[in-house]
Amino acid sequence: MPTVSNFPTVSDTESVVGTAPSEPVSVQTTVRDADASPLVRIRSLLPGLARAEQRVAKVVLEDPAQVARRSITEVALAANTSETTVTRFCKAVGVGGYPQLRIALAADTARTEARTTRNLGGEIGPEDDLAAVIGKVSFADARAVEETADQLDVATLERVIEVVANAGRVDVYGVGASAFVAADLQQKLHRIGRVCFSWSDTHIMLTSAAVLSPGDVAIGVSHTGATTDTVEALRVAREHGAITIAVTNFPRSPITEVADYVLTTAARETTFRSGATASRIAQLTVIDCLFIGVAQRHMDASVNALDATRDAVGSHRLGVRPDGRRRPRETGK
Repeated sequence: MPTVSNFPTVSDTESVVGTAPSEPVSVQTTVRDADASPLVRIRSLLPGLARAEQRVAKVVLEDPAQVARRSITEVALAANTSETTVTRFCKAVGVGGYPQLRIALAADTARTEARTTRNLGGEIGPEDDLAAVIGKVSFADARAVEETADQLDVATLERVIEVVANAGRVDVYGVGASAFVAADLQQKLHRIGRVCFSWSDTHIMLTSAAVLSPGDVAIGVSHTGATTDTVEALRVAREHGAITIAVTNFPRSPITEVADYVLTTAARETTFRSGATASRIAQLTVIDCLFIGVAQRHMDASVNALDATRDAVGSHRLGVRPDGRRRPRETGK
């Protein structure tokens, strides 16, 4: 089972732990419980909850500040379920019990109010003017980056960085909007001299995965974690001995079943998300952290490679500095 960068549930600890195939499985509990929002955790686990527990989750997500002030009986009534189900929901999302959930929600509400006094978290509607659209989009993107960083498990990321830094070859798979994220990681790793390829065509992804071997790494990028093409490519890569890594918003999605390591994002669904707005920003946040960590492992070689690639393309830039002044002719940079 994979090592996951999100919160384990009380009843499902084994489903979020693991190591590379050559190492023994052990329970992984080094998650950032103190920093991460309970709402991020609930949203990411929502698809895998029982139907009655999903109703409780929706009540919590619709008005977390109000739930923090309600009794367990009131929440059960609002969700049309029992107090036992509310308690079961709390355990499923890793907060232990209802009192702990109320405390976590109250703390999260306070943090949110401290970050912003504007209500920009709503859906974009047809009546919104362009200024409102800009405000809501920028707020959603900034929140996706913040919440992704808060819930990202440093210990899992460190192990992922280690295997990527030592890999003989890295293949990155993604389709649709995730293909652009995969291409961004490929370009970054390639610039520091790492052997890396990104693929978005299903047939090429599968043939690429089939020629991987132990010592190689395959990374699948999928917001939903349910994109058939990406899941299948990661499965084939794993069957041929490669270490597999998934970048997804949902720690119980199908892609995690074929991944040795899972790095989770924290993007919220919105009217115009379509896999290409806040989710992409959240994925790029994880990718940037991964890239910089790999570059640090080979600092001298990375700096030299970046200098060499900058010099190589220098003559293809206009001879003007960012401040508008002309560059010296002899440098070509």
